[in-house]
Amino acid sequence: MQSLSLDFSFLSWDVLTGFVAKGLIFSIQLTLIAMIGGILLGTVLALMRLSGKKWLEVPAAFYVNTLRSIPLVMVILWFFLLIPLMTGKPMGAELSAIITFTVFEAAYYSEIMRAGIQSVPKGQVHAGYAVGMTYGQTMQLVVLPQAFRNMLPVLLTQTIILFQDTSLVYAIGAYDLLKGFEVAGKNFNRPVETYLVATAVYFVICFGLSMLVRRLQKRIAIIR
Repeated sequence: MQSLSLDFSFLSWDVLTGFVAKGLIFSIQLTLIAMIGGILLGTVLALMRLSGKKWLEVPAAFYVNTLRSIPLVMVILWFFLLIPLMTGKPMGAELSAIITFTVFEAAYYSEIMRAGIQSVPKGQVHAGYAVGMTYGQTMQLVVLPQAFRNMLPVLLTQTIILFQDTSLVYAIGAYDLLKGFEVAGKNFNRPVETYLVATAVYFVICFGLSMLVRRLQKRIAIIR
């Protein structure tokens, strides 16, 4: 039985900039866009579920519970394959990934925001009403700023998970970080080495971000 021989000599700055950099840029862009869009849509969904009005609660709850019950890779494939059939127009893999991740992550950010809103003492809500604020003003000026501060570490942790999940766009051919390593591996006939390096890169990025979130969590705890 032939032993496995690893050779990383092919890795160079030109390889990283030529194959990997493009994928890394898209993975970061996808993460940031899906995070911002997911938080905005998730906040709306959270407010709908906490509104006390059935006609708002029911559709928001259905949206959140449905998407949280389906594997992300299935949602990615559905958007990529079904939307062009419904619209009659082709959709690029990158655009499909951006829409899918924003819609999907909103369900998870919604639950985080709902917990954050509920963590704010109700007395502050009543105080807002007492000084003449409407429901919207109370949420915007009193509740949401505190909710964001309380949930910031959890929101950032979910964003780290989101960055890891961007590797799933590989299923529809989008050129992300993992795809960049895969192309480099095929070109130099070193797939094992490139996947090992890809694993190390994902680990370094996610572990580093996790450490930053921990430090932020400690600072927020001190402020409280």
